[in-house]
Amino acid sequence: MTTKPVVVYGASGYTGRLICEYLRDYNVPFVAAGRDGAKLKTSMESHVAGIETADYEIVEVAHDVESLTELFRGARVVCNTVGPFSRFGPAVVEACLAAGAHYLDTTGEQDWVMACDEEYGERFAAAGSLLAPGIAQMYTTGEIAAELCLEKPGLDTLDIAVFWGGSPTIASTQTILFNAALAGANFLEQNQYVPHDPDAGHYNLVIPGQHELGLALPWGGTSHPVWYRKDPRVANCKALGGVFDRALMLGVPQIVGAAVEATKDMAVEDKYAALEATAAQVMNVMPPRENRRRNKSLDSVHASGPLGRAHCVIHGNQNYKQTALLQAFAAYSLLQQPPKRAGFASGCQAFGHRELLGELLAFGLVAEPVLTTQR
Repeated sequence: MTTKPVVVYGASGYTGRLICEYLRDYNVPFVAAGRDGAKLKTSMESHVAGIETADYEIVEVAHDVESLTELFRGARVVCNTVGPFSRFGPAVVEACLAAGAHYLDTTGEQDWVMACDEEYGERFAAAGSLLAPGIAQMYTTGEIAAELCLEKPGLDTLDIAVFWGGSPTIASTQTILFNAALAGANFLEQNQYVPHDPDAGHYNLVIPGQHELGLALPWGGTSHPVWYRKDPRVANCKALGGVFDRALMLGVPQIVGAAVEATKDMAVEDKYAALEATAAQVMNVMPPRENRRRNKSLDSVHASGPLGRAHCVIHGNQNYKQTALLQAFAAYSLLQQPPKRAGFASGCQAFGHRELLGELLAFGLVAEPVLTTQR
């Protein structure tokens, strides 16, 4: 049991460390938790700026429902960064339910977001607690852009593109492979999930602000189709993503295709081991701390309806810092007041898109959105 109001589970990872850094900015006491206490101590002391002024403690914990429940008792919010979430998320969610804590995570796995909605959402709603998977730059910043478009009534179709600069973390690399080998990627058509064609290859997208076309992929389908499936304003939603580096994007389908082919006849646990090994060949070290001149982000949303159009672009920087700030602010907000929606909810549904945008602007991580509309 803890006396701190927030637990960051997986705090020694790249994103976990940044969440701790922003919790310090919000003066929120927290537990830095994970499966390796020595690694946690080194990560906090060496990689979290200003940690000497934070109110925190380090806790080593086994990854099982009983141990996690005991740790979470007394906490009000858990920020989970331990993936793959389809594999490790259920124990954390069950522990949050047992301990009465709100659950946030940074997942990029569409199948896990679906599971949260369909398997756990009603239980969290009955408890008055929030279940908010996927609060992260690649999903929430684009959702903010979508919500700005949807302030104009009569738009029912969302076409979302997300681009970013830099290298993926170890966890992000694993997510790319796990999504491809263990789960499909879906978009939303007339409020129904429709699978992306796995053999479609790259999509060529027009990127606002540059002449060169960008290469994009379904990237696991993203969280957006799940968040908007039951939204009465939206019938259709498709999201694509990519990095600005074309050479890196050209290599992704080959790496993913080889991994899928090599693991197709394996048992699930054997697949996880093989995919982890493949991911380690691609990225096995922590990437350097983000540089705002290199690690840029762009979220572009075209919204349309029978007689109307809107387009919103949000330029930003340091996508992992955006993720960490969104997580820390969500935790901070939950300590002040209940979420706008209990049970399964996206970041914008739980905290408000303009509120989240305001925080990203205040910390200098995004520019003012460029919104154009016509009717």
